[in-house]
Amino acid sequence: MKKVIVTGGAGFIGSNLVRFLIKKKIHTIVIDKLTYAAVPNSFKGIKENKYFDFKRIDITDQKKINSILEKFKPDSIFHLAAESHVDRSIIAPADFISTNIIGTYNLLDCSYSYWKKISQKKKKIFKFLHVSTDEVYGDLKKGDRSFNEKSQYKPNSPYSASKASSDHLVRAWNKTYNLPTIITNCTNNYGPYQNPEKFIPVVIMNAIKEKKIPIYGDGMQIRDWIHVQDHVRGLFEVMKKGKVGKTYNISSKCEKTNIYLANLICEIVEKKMGKKNLKELIDFVRDRPGHDRRYALDNKKVISEIKWVPKIKFEVGIKKTVEWYIGNSNLWKS
Repeated sequence: MKKVIVTGGAGFIGSNLVRFLIKKKIHTIVIDKLTYAAVPNSFKGIKENKYFDFKRIDITDQKKINSILEKFKPDSIFHLAAESHVDRSIIAPADFISTNIIGTYNLLDCSYSYWKKISQKKKKIFKFLHVSTDEVYGDLKKGDRSFNEKSQYKPNSPYSASKASSDHLVRAWNKTYNLPTIITNCTNNYGPYQNPEKFIPVVIMNAIKEKKIPIYGDGMQIRDWIHVQDHVRGLFEVMKKGKVGKTYNISSKCEKTNIYLANLICEIVEKKMGKKNLKELIDFVRDRPGHDRRYALDNKKVISEIKWVPKIKFEVGIKKTVEWYIGNSNLWKS
């Protein structure tokens, strides 16, 4: 794997993946249309790297996608480009249908046209890795077993429904056209460079600024958290070792309630910045429509088949994440 394309490479997970690949000296071309989800300064320090290229392209633009594939001739594609904010999907679902479904279809169609033309040697190397979410499975009750790769899809928001649709398209292109695809579904990510609309950045930034910290409903929603660097390492390993046509759930088996996490972040910010009584800023607000109660993924398959295991303990990772936001206010304030 010497040359890869990363769609959505200016986003949170994408930009961390790009940095990981460049360190491996893999020539990486980023395709991103730079919407609100793009992380400001995500390419700081790597723009001039000889292994990095960037193209501002919408994945629904067939002509431009075909052109990039023909010119760059990638060994593999990491497909991360997606609209991913649940609240936005409730307000404006059409954007999610366009990017997540139509965009993925277009990318698959262009990739298939490209794959048919390449040499047999390169066909043996090429893979299309589609990065999805645990939300396609719906939600769990407390005490239910974690979702695994055979769990039924039951998406509950326009966002998760659009991602479920894209997963099905990827599977279909493998089964019908033999395009060498792999799907990964991952739990909630956290770490540096995350979109400031997401839960953990909102809590951190509001605690730093001593503003109200909004928590949906009773705050007892449970999420399964993984550090973004563990996730991108998992994506790389799945690309190398994963079996074509298979799905792998990537998780660190770290379930936390939203209210626990908000309280923990307040404690860390208080200790790091000498602030007091930040927990009093927590403000319970009206719950989101169709808000899933609990997500959790079983990671046995990826551990046994890929030999990947999460390395970053949550207590260490969340502390370092808070420290990053405190030390890089110039980045997230922009």
